Amino acid sequence: MSGISRREFLKRTLASGVAAGLVLSGGEKIAYASASSRVGTFYDLTRCDGCKGEKVPACVTACREENRANFPDPPPADKIEYYWPNKKKEDWQDKKDLTSRLTPYNWTFVQKVKVEHNGSSVEVFIPRRCMHCDNPPCANLCPFGAQNKSPEGPVLINKDLCLGGAKCRDVCPWGIPARQAGVGLYLKIAPKYLGAGVMYKCDLCYQRVKRGKEPACVESCPRQAIIYGGLDQVREMAKKRASEIGGYLYGDKENGGTSTFYVSPVPFEKIDGALKDQRSKQPSPDTPGFPLMPAGVDNFLDSANGLVTGILVAPVAGAMAAGYAAYKTMHKGE
Repeated sequence: MSGISRREFLKRTLASGVAAGLVLSGGEKIAYASASSRVGTFYDLTRCDGCKGEKVPACVTACREENRANFPDPPPADKIEYYWPNKKKEDWQDKKDLTSRLTPYNWTFVQKVKVEHNGSSVEVFIPRRCMHCDNPPCANLCPFGAQNKSPEGPVLINKDLCLGGAKCRDVCPWGIPARQAGVGLYLKIAPKYLGAGVMYKCDLCYQRVKRGKEPACVESCPRQAIIYGGLDQVREMAKKRASEIGGYLYGDKENGGTSTFYVSPVPFEKIDGALKDQRSKQPSPDTPGFPLMPAGVDNFLDSANGLVTGILVAPVAGAMAAGYAAYKTMHKGE
């Protein structure tokens, strides 16, 4: 591995894809080469107003409508058993209509903060969902091999293989994935002793992406605050926009780099501080689903502990994924 960094080595194991073309939100067709065959998005926070006047932002409504068929369908709450040794279960079925945080039934939402900057009070709206990282710890460290980084870029969870252990959420700097108990593979294996449900999050409308379409949130935004296209071009557009407004860029370095970028007129450190203050006032401030915005946060896989964990997890995850693939092949067409 001489001449190549540990991070670059891990990133290269994820690099794949072929040249293709996608469409920006303005309708312009763009091309991107094999080396950057992934898609990306950037949120222009100078344009997003949270769809003022509407009960629910358009991107949230569109996401829910697009993904409703993929939401969990657990048995009634009193039929979901606790799993050893825990005496709690994450069950969101009585909060299916909640749109003010991330849940298994709500994969994006919009945060609103006010920050003081250059002597003025600035109101900022921040759409939140999975960042679809370049080198995702969630996918690389899933002990069940239930997550993967697709060639197009979205990080996906295989709900048929996920056991809901929440390792993905633990290593995500934003704690994005949400868990629903009472569904998934663990029910067929050892419901009282193994697993806790299935993890859910944004998949960037992967089925639409594969057909060359925009994600539902992008298509629905009335203010064109979400730009979508080839990763490299979207990144450059975000950098250019940040320079134009004398603003700030988020997502190009965080967690080792992501395919989701934010451009803000105020520093993200101030946004993060305001979000921390908001979360501290929540009834359960430690409950996942209300992400912060830590600037410059490192990737767990770049640490010594992360590298060792990845080495230990890889054989188990590979075996699980291979077993699932064999099972699907044997039962194809049933």
